[in-house]
Amino acid sequence: MFLIMFNIRSQNPPLMDYNTVEGGGKETLLSNTATPRYYGEFRDAVIRGEIPVCHTIEMEMNRIDRLIKNPNYYYDPDATERYIRFCENELTLTDGSDLHLLNSFKLWAESILGWYEFVDMDIYDPQLKRTVKRTIKQRLVNKQYLIVARGAAKTLYDSSLQAYYLTCDPKTTEQIVTAPTMKMAEEMLQPISTAITRAKGPAFQFLTDLGESGSDKNRKLRSTKKGIQNFLTDSIIKILPMRIDKLQGLHCKVATIDEWLSVDIREDPIGAIEQGASKVSNYLIVATSSEGTVRNGPGDDVKIELMKILKGEYAAPNVSIWWYKLDDVKEVNDQSMWIKANPNLGKTVTYEVYKRDVDRAENAPAARNDIIAKRFGLPMEGYTYFFTYEEIKNIAYPQNYDKMQCALGCDLSQGGDFCSFTFLFPLSDGRFGIKTIDYISEYTMAQLPASMRVKYESFQREGSLVVMPGTILRMMDVYDDLDAYIQKHEYDVCCVGYDPYNAKEFIERWCTENSPFGVEKVIQGAKTESVPLTELKKLAEQKMLVFDQDLFSYTMGNCIVIQDTNGNKKLRKKSYEAKIDAVAALMDAFVAYKLNPDAFG
Repeated sequence: MFLIMFNIRSQNPPLMDYNTVEGGGKETLLSNTATPRYYGEFRDAVIRGEIPVCHTIEMEMNRIDRLIKNPNYYYDPDATERYIRFCENELTLTDGSDLHLLNSFKLWAESILGWYEFVDMDIYDPQLKRTVKRTIKQRLVNKQYLIVARGAAKTLYDSSLQAYYLTCDPKTTEQIVTAPTMKMAEEMLQPISTAITRAKGPAFQFLTDLGESGSDKNRKLRSTKKGIQNFLTDSIIKILPMRIDKLQGLHCKVATIDEWLSVDIREDPIGAIEQGASKVSNYLIVATSSEGTVRNGPGDDVKIELMKILKGEYAAPNVSIWWYKLDDVKEVNDQSMWIKANPNLGKTVTYEVYKRDVDRAENAPAARNDIIAKRFGLPMEGYTYFFTYEEIKNIAYPQNYDKMQCALGCDLSQGGDFCSFTFLFPLSDGRFGIKTIDYISEYTMAQLPASMRVKYESFQREGSLVVMPGTILRMMDVYDDLDAYIQKHEYDVCCVGYDPYNAKEFIERWCTENSPFGVEKVIQGAKTESVPLTELKKLAEQKMLVFDQDLFSYTMGNCIVIQDTNGNKKLRKKSYEAKIDAVAALMDAFVAYKLNPDAFG
């Protein structure tokens, strides 16, 4: 319909040069042996030594070389060219100046738009009135990860893809942009809004024509309260917050996620979007980000998965990965290596800006880690969830450690906050059994949000959480209940590790009624915590920690570790509600166990 309408106005419809995004228009003979144009130019420059690349980019080049050799995948040279012509003819920068696509943009877009495969599908034929098998041309890549340093204009790249699909796809498309903040997401739409206002190309001139009435409502492409809408195809680009409940269930064809590594989240926004997008034919998800100092569980898990793909541990030809970074922190002092982290260095950001940041990193230690992460792709210090989702899963069936030897770890509190006691049982096969009992006051329980209170009530029912009467915890009452718990299960406590904070009265009574032998003070801090945390992590990876309590699994999931530039680690509490006390008590018990190996028969 659109092309017919435009033929009335012009003998050379502007979108005929761009349509369609899925390799339509004037068909060309596809090749399953050809080298993509822009990748070939990039590879030749790398071989000649003109462009240094990091190890992850080298591995992605090897993946593309395997695509070239694979006879099942075809290269369409026109698909990328249509995108390039559209961007340079129609789009502008945020300030309204002309857009000239960088070679990196062409390389990244080619890895998405240039590859196709032919798949057999059952399609209903209305003439035959039955389902028949047809061979369909389908875009190969539907997900791209772009991890590149700050200042590489990755947001503009996201904008160009969104504008291309909104304008040139004849189908009705739902497109979304999301980022840690709504303001950041709006930055992806700003260049498109500017290009619509400028309307420098024939396509945008037609789509923004006011008509004879001169009314803004006659524009077929315009910004509205809902987003940027193409009323000719009823397509839209919407801004959504980076929240799972807002991103799940969408049937979006194009989604761009910005700075997903730079925000402290516990859920994977990319996976949530893909759940709904996978129901749409030829969907596209582009996740762009610089490396973050605030690291997160899903982000770390995704990077582990990407590294497996790059290494060839499992095949994922539908995923494009461009992961730029320095190979070693020593390369920060070598300007010739900086392009490894930012391929657009000298174009979108100057060497002088990088030089100033390097000088600042040397003279302002507080800013060093952020600069090295954001400018060079090396996460030096940051927050990361310590245990993976697999490691925090508890044993499905109850464990019984009655009458067994154990080490006790104590993490006491002040007021009505958590008091945690974790028992560590060395098992004959080298594993360690774990039991925990924790205490809070009635007042603290009552102040919890409804959803959190429901969770705590489940811990109460399993017996791992005891709610003591009153507003504050009385340490002697806690001691009496803990002593009764130990007597009930006949635990043989061989040693005790404790954090000295608010523990003086409790430990003095323990030493009086039991023995000062094996009682070890464990002061919190990277110097004390780094070694036991590392060893506990290795045990968790090997499934050597055996626990059956949901409370302990919950606290493991809350564990955030701060790692400094020397690799030293220490625990950090994420928030008041996200408790880690049971794990802190486990670490105290583990330290006491290692210091008193002879106490265990």
